[in-house]
Amino acid sequence: MNTNIVKALAKSYTYNAYREKVSNLINQGKSTGNTQSEDLLHYSELNETRMNRLEKTIKITDEVQTQINQLDKKYTWLVIAEGWCGDAAQILPIINKMADLSENIDLKIVLRDENESLMNDFLTNGGMAIPKLIIIDEDNNVIGDFGPRPEPARKLIADYKAANGVVDEPIKVELQKWYLHDKGVSTQNEIMQLMKSKELV
Repeated sequence: MNTNIVKALAKSYTYNAYREKVSNLINQGKSTGNTQSEDLLHYSELNETRMNRLEKTIKITDEVQTQINQLDKKYTWLVIAEGWCGDAAQILPIINKMADLSENIDLKIVLRDENESLMNDFLTNGGMAIPKLIIIDEDNNVIGDFGPRPEPARKLIADYKAANGVVDEPIKVELQKWYLHDKGVSTQNEIMQLMKSKELV
């Protein structure tokens, strides 16, 4: 297995432990990560509320539940995230609910800024974009990765940036609306498609 993955897994968090760490830092007026600012703290607080809501409202589709129930091998789902990241807040609760459906999926979360070497192994167009889900099989092979966004959300941002040259507040608002409307379905389907493409399901 990739040494950076081994090192990251050794200091990884369960979903609940990750939520607790982010909450504790917010209570101290801090965010996760190497950089501290009022903006990052604000985003962390916003994401806390968002994740609380999503944990209650997100539903895994019947089709995805069936596919997950058919898994007969064990997998580690390793997610690189940070508490201030809006996309991570939208996607982590979905991944957690998927993982909860099967004893064959072990979900682990690591912080990007504490695992720079690992992040550098999974860049998106040369950038350290998160969240990033790394799927590892029981033989410790990386069989694929997903993120930082499902394809329709990626295209929304890419088209806006191509037209306007920036990713600013208006498109961030539109992105959150897109996530709300999609209800996590694109993320679920793309992750399972990735697993099926490797003939795992």
